[in-house]
Amino acid sequence: MPVDMSSQDALESHPGLKERGWIFNIQRYSIHDGPGIRTTVFLKSCPLRCFWCQNPESQTLTAVVFLDRSKCTLCGRCVAVCPTGAATLNERSSQIDRSICDGCGQCVKVCPNEARRLVGKYLSVAEIMHEVMKDRKFYENSGGGMTLSGGEPTAQPKFCYALLREAKRQGLHTALDTCGCVRWATLEKILSYVDLVLFDIKHLVAAKHREATGRSNALILENAKKVARLKAMRIRVPLIPGFNDSVEDIGATARFVRSELGPVEIDLLPYNKMGEVKFERLDRPCVPNQAQGPDQVQALRDLVAAEFGM
Repeated sequence: MPVDMSSQDALESHPGLKERGWIFNIQRYSIHDGPGIRTTVFLKSCPLRCFWCQNPESQTLTAVVFLDRSKCTLCGRCVAVCPTGAATLNERSSQIDRSICDGCGQCVKVCPNEARRLVGKYLSVAEIMHEVMKDRKFYENSGGGMTLSGGEPTAQPKFCYALLREAKRQGLHTALDTCGCVRWATLEKILSYVDLVLFDIKHLVAAKHREATGRSNALILENAKKVARLKAMRIRVPLIPGFNDSVEDIGATARFVRSELGPVEIDLLPYNKMGEVKFERLDRPCVPNQAQGPDQVQALRDLVAAEFGM
């Protein structure tokens, strides 16, 4: 029987619940990250550096500051409180020297116009599960549960493992959204508490994958094969304009899945421009892209269906 989650004191009494890690969001009532109504917990840190990343704030392990210069009124309060000297002003807006900013958040606290926002919290498993279990009835009624996403959840392996173990102890369905770039021994241990794996495949050509993400796809594809033998899984392909959204690229991915992974569903995810604003607020370069039109996306989905004889 799942234990009573009614109090924080009860939570803290169980082994592993004091394990702590970095997250940047807890999204309740999520319906796209596994079956039913779910809560998705987004963990920080990632071994990849995808140029299109929707959550670039997740790539580093600790907290970072978003800066929306359109809201800055040059009041100078951030400069006055910054302990490292990372906050400065010019004639147009405040600035952040990212090389010395330690993400302490003092500038965020004093900004009167919310031009600055701190992204990242260091929380315990107990604190996170306290939030997740608020929607227990929704999970029970819909067949939902908890999904770990990121970033890359397995980049914080002990924390990821402890969260999933506690969710299973509470009787929840669990899903892991992963890029697959992790040592198999680590992933295999984490999978012992996972019901469904949402596995990203970005490109089958090793050189293109390395150029776009900074890492080879060899480990990723090998892990995909191993996961397919152990767990229910869905393949997710983010459609990136000019990178992997051609008929040739998607056809190759579909054939790989069919021949190497078996009857696994493939979700094609249209390009989302959300990450472009985030790159700007982190003072990082980003190449803007135009999202695919519905006709192109449907044509690619039809191609995948045809490959599987659907």
